[in-house]
Amino acid sequence: MEWENQTILVEFFLKGLSDYPRLELLFFALILIMYVVILLGNGTLILISIWDSHLHTPMYFFLGNLSFLDICYTTTSIPSILVSFLSERKTISFSGCAIQMFLGLAMGTTECVLLGMMAFDRYVAICNPLRYPVIMSKDSYVPMAVGSWIIGVINSAVQTAFVVQLPFCGNNVINHLSCEILAIMKLACADISGNEFIMLVATTLFILTPLLLIIISYTLIIVSILKIRSSEGRSKVFSTCSAHLTVVIIFYGTILFMYMKPKSKDTLNSEDLDATDKLISLFYGIVTPMMNPLIYSLRNKDVKEAVKHLLRRSMFNK
Repeated sequence: MEWENQTILVEFFLKGLSDYPRLELLFFALILIMYVVILLGNGTLILISIWDSHLHTPMYFFLGNLSFLDICYTTTSIPSILVSFLSERKTISFSGCAIQMFLGLAMGTTECVLLGMMAFDRYVAICNPLRYPVIMSKDSYVPMAVGSWIIGVINSAVQTAFVVQLPFCGNNVINHLSCEILAIMKLACADISGNEFIMLVATTLFILTPLLLIIISYTLIIVSILKIRSSEGRSKVFSTCSAHLTVVIIFYGTILFMYMKPKSKDTLNSEDLDATDKLISLFYGIVTPMMNPLIYSLRNKDVKEAVKHLLRRSMFNK
């Protein structure tokens, strides 16, 4: 622990999986492979959404933003996690932790809002196909995407500003793999009820509200699909939104399980539960961004064709 004038904390110790040294090497290899897959998969989706003129639509514009978001989100934490697994000095400066917290929270909030925008896009495409070009014109979907990023940055800036102003004059051990906002708030030697209220409001506005929009959109989509008489027609329409729905279920399902699962008071098993919580957080932060491009590639014919075209072009150029 390092202190300035014995009162101001200047660095944190990231506990991570330090209680399980054998797991650290295993997870270093796994996370490194996953990170490479994230960069390649999401990078490919970004390239094809830019280069392939057939994908210059609102849905693929949002998908390109989602892929860029996943790259940014994972890059804010994975490199430092990998370094901590190999290093005996598992510390991070106060300013570095604040930056990591800000970026991670901004990316997470933006993704929630962006998934809501994507659900609305699918609702308009399926339930109002004739008005789709008008409602989801470039003048609409570009501001929707930009607005998602702005909301994420503002929410993160507000919450981070309130957290860094808290006094940290005691324990500096963050029982997490990265600078997660809740884990940091628990270290403050002051009343954090104000911060918790701000987080509750932000959660309601930027996580639950997009989720409500998604639920309403897909309820209306399902009702519209059920009105189609032929099973082939229903299957074809549903295929246009199945990839997004799968991503939403994985993303929000992990969040809900992580924050709403019951906590045991059994102190004998507390360490095991802590490790479980960290691994669930790891799944949310790494596995979900890795699966997004795979889901969209496997469930979308347009993406498959664009990837094949990109591979043929690269082979031809060689």
